[in-house]
Formats: sequence, C-alpha cells, structure tokens
Amino acid sequence: MIETWGLGKTFHRPPWPFSMAFRRLQQPVRALHGVTLKVERGEVFGFLGPNGAGKTTLLKVLATILLPSEGRALVAGADLLKEPGKVRAAVGLATGEERGAYWRISGRENLEFFAGLLGLSPRAARQRADATLELVDLLPNARELVGRYSTGMRQRLALARALLADPSVLLLDEPTRSLDVLGAERVLAVIERLAREEGKTVLLATHALGEAARVCRRVAILIGGSVAEVLAVHALGEKGLDARYRAALEVVDDAALPAVGLS
Repeated sequence: MIETWGLGKTFHRPPWPFSMAFRRLQQPVRALHGVTLKVERGEVFGFLGPNGAGKTTLLKVLATILLPSEGRALVAGADLLKEPGKVRAAVGLATGEERGAYWRISGRENLEFFAGLLGLSPRAARQRADATLELVDLLPNARELVGRYSTGMRQRLALARALLADPSVLLLDEPTRSLDVLGAERVLAVIERLAREEGKTVLLATHALGEAARVCRRVAILIGGSVAEVLAVHALGEKGLDARYRAALEVVDDAALPAVGLS
C-alpha cells in the first residue's frame, strides 16, 4: 500500500526577500534522509520520535504537501512524484492542530461545504457528510454548532473531513494532542474501527507510547530524520516498546538532530 525507498527532505533558505521570514534557517536542514519503509494494506503503522525527528515532515511528503528532495515512494500504487494527483486522491490528512472548521455552522454543514469543494452535488454532499459523521460517531451531533463541540469532538470532525473523499490511506499527525483521556480513547477507537472494518491504511505519528502500543501493528522509531528501528508491537508490548524507544534515544548525538520546529 505504501512503499518508500531512500526518501529524504532537505529544507533550504529561500532567496531574498522571502528569506527574511526564515532568518533562523542559515544552513540547509536535512529533516528526512534514507527513509525506506513498507506499510501493508489495512495496517495501522506508527511513527514515534522526539520533536524534530521528522514525523510531520514525512506525513506532509506522503500527502504531497512537500516535495521530497531525494528517493521515491509509492502510495496506493501511485508514484509520489509522477502521479501526485492520484496520490492526493488516495490519502486523507488530519492533524492534532486542525483549524479548518467553521465554528458558527454545524458539523454537517462544515462537511457539506468541503464535500462541495470536492465536486459533489448538494444531495451527494449531504449523504457523504452523514456517512463520515457516522464513521466517527458524530451523527447524533450533526446539527450542533461546531463552536459547541468539545475538543475531542472537533478532532473527530477533522477525521471525518479527511474521510470525505473515501481515501484508502489516512495520515494522522498526533490526532489525540490536547485531548483528555476520554476524548483520546474515542479517537483511538475510531482509528481501530477504520482499519478493521473499513480497510483503511493508517499512518499515525504520535508521542504517546501507550496509544502506539494499543492501535499499531508496527512502529518505526524516527531519530534525526531517519528510521532507527521498525518494531512489531505485539511482540514487545507497551513496556518492551518503551524500553526499545528509550534505548534508541540514548544512542543519538543531539548535535545531529535537525533544527527545532521541523517535526
């Protein structure tokens, strides 16, 4: 479903006058390098790593938001560089910092609006909005204003938006960030169901070892932009995963990490 070979991304300081906004970026920053992975269809695959490890950058590259500087990748059988349109049609991206919802209209109206941008007719947009709301357990709250949603409900609405085009691949960047225990639990339950019942392939970037141990089949530890290890979660359990993660961090020279802010 997803394969990468030597995938890398280097950030360069843009030319003047745009460089004025990037004064801290004096030298090129190699945020990703040599990332080679294979993720199976229907798998929930996790990425663990400290801030600046390259998790967000990798998801943005796979979503075609950023162009890779080196290497190649296939997403749902489409070449990342040669067939970006097919890749975009196959993926849905949701982040823990989603700010795209309009708070003064309902959850259903939000999704109808974004479905319309995808080219759906009003009737098809309403049907698709309700279908995705049901997938994320928000259909009973479809008529409520988003401004009245809890943080967890808004995060599930972001998942619903990512599902509007019925993508085969979901790219989730810390989807439980800032959620309480109950809110995080409901988001994780939705992720598990999407993989198990809908056959979605899910790439999950997270700092939480517990949630990675719960929902992921395998986990890649990203350190300094490269893959240090790929671990089978069921064989280790949460304690074993924690031990291997801490061991991986201990052998890293902090000076080799990319600049803070590139995660």
